[in-house]
Order: sequence, then structure tokens, then C-alpha cells
Amino acid sequence: MTPDTGTGTPGYRRKLIEVALPLEEINKQSAREKSIRHGHPSTLHLWWARRPLAACRAVLFAQLVDDPSSRPEDFPSEEDQALERKRLFTIIERLVDWNNLNDKVLYEEAREEIRKSCGNFPPLILDPFAGGGSIPLEGQRLGLKAHASDLNPVPVLINKALIEYPTRWAGRPPVYPDVAASRLGDWPSTRGVAEDIRRYGHWMRDQAKKRIGHLYPQVRCEVGGSLDVIAWLWARTVTCPNPTCNGTLPLVRSFWLSKKEGAERYVEPMVEGRNIRFEIRGPEGAAREGTVYRGRATCLICNSPVKPDYIKSEGKAGRIGAQMMAIVAEGDGSRLYFPPTKEHEDAAAVARPRNVPDSPLAGDPRNIWCVNYGLDTFDKLFTDRQLVALATFSDLVSEVREKVLEDALSYGLPQGVPLAAGGLGALAYAETIATYLALGVSRLTDIFNSLCRWEVTKTQVRNLFTRQAIPMLWDYAETQPFGTAAGGFLVSLNSLVRSLEGVPAKGDVTVEQGGAVTRSYKGVVVSTDPPYYDNIVYSDLSDFFYVWLRRSIHSIHPDLLGTLLTPKSEELVANPYRHGGKMEATRFFENGFQQVFAHIRKEACVDYPMTVFYAFKQSESDEAGEASTGWETLLEGMIRSGWTVTATWPIRTELGNRTTSQEKNALASSIVLACRARSEDAGTIDRRGLINALKVELPAALNALQQGGIAPVDLAQAAIGPGMAVFSRYARVAEADGSQMKVRAALILINQILAEVLSEQEGDFDSDTRFCIEWFKGHGFDGGQYGDAETLSRALDTTVAGLDRARLLRARAGVVQLFSPGELPLSYDPVRDDRISVWEVVMHLAKRLDELGIEAAGQLMAAAKTRLDLDTAKELAYLLFAISNKRSWAKTALLFNSLGSAWTEIERASHDAALTESGQATIDFGDDED
Repeated sequence: MTPDTGTGTPGYRRKLIEVALPLEEINKQSAREKSIRHGHPSTLHLWWARRPLAACRAVLFAQLVDDPSSRPEDFPSEEDQALERKRLFTIIERLVDWNNLNDKVLYEEAREEIRKSCGNFPPLILDPFAGGGSIPLEGQRLGLKAHASDLNPVPVLINKALIEYPTRWAGRPPVYPDVAASRLGDWPSTRGVAEDIRRYGHWMRDQAKKRIGHLYPQVRCEVGGSLDVIAWLWARTVTCPNPTCNGTLPLVRSFWLSKKEGAERYVEPMVEGRNIRFEIRGPEGAAREGTVYRGRATCLICNSPVKPDYIKSEGKAGRIGAQMMAIVAEGDGSRLYFPPTKEHEDAAAVARPRNVPDSPLAGDPRNIWCVNYGLDTFDKLFTDRQLVALATFSDLVSEVREKVLEDALSYGLPQGVPLAAGGLGALAYAETIATYLALGVSRLTDIFNSLCRWEVTKTQVRNLFTRQAIPMLWDYAETQPFGTAAGGFLVSLNSLVRSLEGVPAKGDVTVEQGGAVTRSYKGVVVSTDPPYYDNIVYSDLSDFFYVWLRRSIHSIHPDLLGTLLTPKSEELVANPYRHGGKMEATRFFENGFQQVFAHIRKEACVDYPMTVFYAFKQSESDEAGEASTGWETLLEGMIRSGWTVTATWPIRTELGNRTTSQEKNALASSIVLACRARSEDAGTIDRRGLINALKVELPAALNALQQGGIAPVDLAQAAIGPGMAVFSRYARVAEADGSQMKVRAALILINQILAEVLSEQEGDFDSDTRFCIEWFKGHGFDGGQYGDAETLSRALDTTVAGLDRARLLRARAGVVQLFSPGELPLSYDPVRDDRISVWEVVMHLAKRLDELGIEAAGQLMAAAKTRLDLDTAKELAYLLFAISNKRSWAKTALLFNSLGSAWTEIERASHDAALTESGQATIDFGDDED
């Protein structure tokens, strides 16, 4: 045990996550993951709101590894601690890089660091809201005992497929006859099971094509020959309510087929009596307007308007039909478009199968909109032909299970016990392969339903769940399951297999179904991403997949898939229609949330902090218009549950290092909280005492954050951590009237003192810089009155004329205006500047970084260091961002955020800049002049 290190919980070492993180690199790599599809674990099966793997990996490592400041016996001085922290940062920066996933030396180095900080016995990591499995998967990758649980059966199956089954079958060769007979090479990790999934998936596809391939004919070309169809494009239809018309009204959002330059194509509707016929036109001309917009339609035959209520009533009465508009085929490197034919219309006109999921959709008007139009059971979300195809593939899962069992027994595996009983024989293996193939069928449904749109810019079918909702769609695209484009069964299955080939497949892992409120937390360390109010009603949306999984593999997972739909009553979300209104739903969520985290506090391991991801939106507000209500409520709940918040780290997953206006919700995608169990004998304090404590502790914490590489855009959010650490270490903070201080009031105090600390940093600057800061606060880079500038300059011991000569501003015709970085010359040489200031150097650094990049900025910094102590220059970049952000000067805020974020890299580049013996940097400053 070690002394108290400021967490409010005496006797425990502070972990790295409670002190510092290389946040910019974590954010950079988290953002990069959004563009990685092939082989990413998220492509095994869709789940909503997954946390980036890079962030989860970094958080888990930093959650377990000691911060050097908590080991004074090894790192006695601040310099020693900074050096060691930098070494640990380097490990994290390498860990979060996707390109290093297979670097065995790196991961063993990381595991050794974890073991060293955990007395050689790292704790068991648990995520009780496992969802898509990012946290337990990355725990497994770091060599930890990773446990996952969730109430919902769908994420339980996803987690089993990601972390449990790969471990169970790692290193085993495939049993598919042709492959098993060859016995060529070895089958490390998941290669064997992946190969079997691929082979038996092909077998399923071939069997399905024999049975229903005639339902998906090729399209005949006018010049002869036939082409495979990529998609059939359909329009839903209603009968025009105008009694003098009663024609067929196609409900079409857009008649465009392709907007690719030089390959424009569109559908032209042709009126023929009471019906519409479609022709293909282009590239000349343009498509006419669609017939429906926001539920309102216009008849193409009589031009009568059609109200949304009429369309809804027709849908609920089962009178919405569908008409084929176009056929899309794969040409020689391009898409070809054909008008509908009787052959293709007849092929789609199949009888609806009986044994398909027909459970009702949830009546959630916020997220499930198709119910209002009669699409109120799951089978109605698919065309009849799609239902036949999915039922065929689903039936084949059971058949493939028997085939795998036979092949596995022939290969020499013993019969064994079922998968659910922990079996390792032929039966369990057959059930494993069947489970993956059922996930493949479930995965396919996302792009194989009648709510998929045709993307006219990329000319491809888009899946249903592009957001967390089941919307209504008028014109839709139907793919074919035997093709090689999006929507083909093997295309979808290949994404699943590739993701499986990249998982760790080793270690002690467990996945189980269970509610977070009631499960045990004895001796575990929790890292989790809990649901947040009503952001996503997981159970209602996941039923879309659950009904098909249940149809395919209920016999393999009878307990997990025993109910008709996913569990609802215990789901920890604020669902108004389920809990009798918004207030009751909110109360249900908050009570459940506090129960979970109070339970964790009582039972979980106290040697390590808990980490919690929170999906943050900058513009959340309440009725009073005050920002971040949900964030405050989350903190309030954590503190009431007995936790001390020791750190808050913003994780940004938007590409680039940018901030836009606050209305864009761009400041953070999520916040990671580090929390410690508050001491049972925690004391109380009053408002004045809290303010004094904040004023003592926040300046050093803020300076550490600035020096630790936190981007200016993230500084305010990260500073909440040390501020809340002060507030939440007390059992009670009393207001002046004796009432208990709320989190909102504490956050206001923290932000006020943060502003004061930033303001106090101005005292470290030279007089010219202080003048420019004050002028910038009022005017930015716009002009102001000369008299005001003269008064301010006298107060700050400088002169407007001198500032003009120093080229910090221009004073002309009674107007004073600061030079913006864009107006400054690239020829600026700090070595020859006879009136150098921190302001001037920072402006030129911002310009060089923006226009020429890191290396050029580093060269300028190297030269400036020969004239100035630049310790305060970084503080100025942060201060200018804060001012710009407060004034909503988005472009200026972006400029200084980029400078502050890149400061460490610029410093590194400055060390590499060559210096002459006289100290002048060998920089080509050019010869441009204003």
C-alpha cells in the first residue's frame, strides 16, 4: 500500500488514466478506425454505438498501469516522472495504431507493463453492458481475463462470436472434407474455424441457389446475352384518392438512378391511362421531381395532392402495393439500367412463406416510423421474395449443422456435449459453425429488406441501419442473394469471416447473459459503456436481428433465444412508451443507473479505478437552455452512488483535429470517466472551502494538461476531471443556505476558476503580448478605435506606435487592427526581430503550421528559442482558442486548436532543425514582403 495520492481513497496508487493520456494520438487513431472496414471486428455483425477499439485499448492499459507520480521510490523527481510518463505514452501511441495489431513484441511489452503494475496478477476486467464487445475484446488483446455480459441476447451472441468461440477453437484445423483431407500447412488462431465458415457458407449458397435461384433471373440485353442483376428498384404505390382518377400512384422519393458524371441515368414515368410505365433515360436531361416528400404525395396522372393521413390509412389497411421501376445489372466495369420486364415482375411474384418471423414491431414513434404505414410486423419489412430467400438460408443453417457434425465425426472428433454446455467435441463444433452462419444470415437482413435505398452517387444499395432507427422508405432497392455486390450472402459472410480472422483468440474469457442491476461484481474491475437514457432503444431495434437468429439457431441456444423477442422490462433505457411517459422513464433509468454503480462500488476491486464511457453531445440542454444536462445528470448519479470522479477525458472520433460551432456537436464523441470508490469516512465541506480547494489544485492540474498534449478544444472538458475530483471526494458540499450542492453548481464553479486560471496566465506574458490579448478579446482581427487602443496601451506599459512598428498591428486613419496570421509574411525571421514578443511568434507559428506544415513550424520555433523562452507560448495558443471558441469565431478557434494540438510535434521538429554556430537556424525564410 502507498500513501494517499489525491484520489480521495487512501492507500492506492494512482493509475496513468487518472493523471495523463496521449489524448491526441488516441483521438487520431480512434477517428481513423471509422474508415477501416475490412477485417475490423465491428463488421462481424452490426451493433449500435460501438466505442473505438483504439480508445478502449488505451483506456484499459492506462486504467491498470501506475502513473509514475504514484511510485516516488522509483521516480523521485518530477523530471523522472515526466520521462517515465513519456515512455508509457510511447507504448500507448504504438498500441492504438491499427497497423500494429499483429506486433507480438509490442503487445508483450504492454502486457509486461500491466503485470508490473498489478503485482504480476492483473485483475479480471468486466463490461456489464458489453454491447458490440469493444471493451472485452481489447481486454483480451492485452492479455487480460475479460468477461462480458449483457441483458440482450444479440450482443451476447456477438461477444461469444468475437471473444469466446475463437478462444475455444483456436489452432484447430478445418473439418470440411476437401480442406481437412489435404492437411496442408498449420491453422493458427482462428484460421481453421474461419475456413470452415467460408466453405460451409459456400455450400449453403449453392444449395439455396439450386432451390430458389430461378427467382433471381438474369436480365437480357438488346444486343444479345444476359447479365447478372445487382438490384431491382421498386416504388410503393397507392390508389389515387381522387374519385375521377383512381389511378396507380407510385410513391417515389427520387427518379434518379445515377448521378455519376458522364453516367447519369434516371427513370422517366410515362402515364398510360390509370397506370404508370417506366422508361430509362440519360445521360442527357434530368430526372423530374419525386412524387412524395415528407409523407405528402402528388398523383402523376391527375396532379392531385395526396395527404399523409390517406397514405397512412391505406398502409394500415394493407393497400400499399409495389411496382418495379428499374433493373440494375453489372456491365463491363459499369452499371447498366433496364426497364422492368414481365419476366422479372413474375419472378418476384411469389407466395409469402408461412414460417417466417411475424412478431409485432415496437410502437416507438421516435425511432420506428414504418409502423404508421402498416409495416407493423417483422415479416412486412421484407418483400415476399426476400422472405422466401431468408427462410431458405435460415433452414439451411440447421442442415449445415448436421453436415458439419458428420464431417467432424469423420475427421476424428468425439461426439461430445452441446456448445451451451461447454463442449469441445464434434457436436459443439458443428453448433459453433452453425451459430456463425446464422449470424451471417442475420447480418444479411440489414441490406436484404424493403427499407434499403438506392444510393445514386455510388450506385449501390445502402443498408437499413445507417442510423439507430427503422424509418419509412418509399422507393427501395431489392438485392439478390447470389451476386457479388452488396446484398450477396457470400459478400456479407466474407466480411464476417475477415473480422473473425483478426481477433486475439486466446486467454480466459467468459460471456454471459444477465442484467447489470442484478449480476455479481465481486473482485472485478469494471470498464464499461452503459446505455444513456433513450439515445438508443437497443431491444426494439435488435429484435430485427433477433427474430431471424431465433428462427435459425433456437435449438442450439434454447435459453439465450427462448423468448419471442428480446427482454424489455429490465432493459436500462429511458423508454417513455414503455414506462408511462418521459418522467417515469427518466426516473426508471436514473434509479437503475444508480443501483448498478452502487452495486459495483460495494463489490468491485478497489485497487483500480473504474472507467466509464459516456456518449457526449455538446448541445444537450434542458428547458432552461443550459448545456450538457445529461452530462451533469450522469455525474450526479455517479457521485450519489459513492464514486469519486478522478479524471474526464474527451474521445473524439471525427476525422481531423477540428472544432466547428458548438451547434455541430463536434467537441467530443464520448467522454471517459475514471472513478474511485469514495471513502466511507469522507468528510463534508462548504461552498467557500470547495472554492479554495479548487483554486489551490486546479492551476497545477491545468498546467499539467497543457504540457501533456491535450488539444485546446479538449482542455475544458479534461479539466472537469481534476475539478470533479475535488468536489466528489467529499460526502457532502454545503451551499450557503445549508442545502447540498448539485453537480451543475460545481461545474459552474470549476469553469469559472478554469477561466480565472487561464486569465492569470496572461501575467506571464510581455507587455506587447498582453495588449494584443486584451485587444483580441474585444475585436478579434477586426478593427477598433485608435483612442481605445491608446488608453489600453498606456495601462499595459506599451504604445500603439511601437506595436505598429513591431508589425503586430496596423494603425491607420483612426482604426487599429491586429494582423491575422494569414496577413503575415513568410519571410519573418525571429533572430533578426528587434522587438520580438510571444504574440508575434505564436501568430507566425500558426501561419507556418497552417500553410507549410509541422517541419516549417518547427524550424521557426528553433529560431525563436534563441531569442525567447517559449514556455508561455503554448499557454497563449490555448488562451487564444478559448477566447475564439467563447466568441464563436470558428475559423480562428480551429487555427489555434490546430497549433495547440500539434505543439508537441512542432517541438520535436524544432529539435531536428539544424542550427549554425551563431545560433541562427538554417531556415529559408524567403524574401516576400508586405
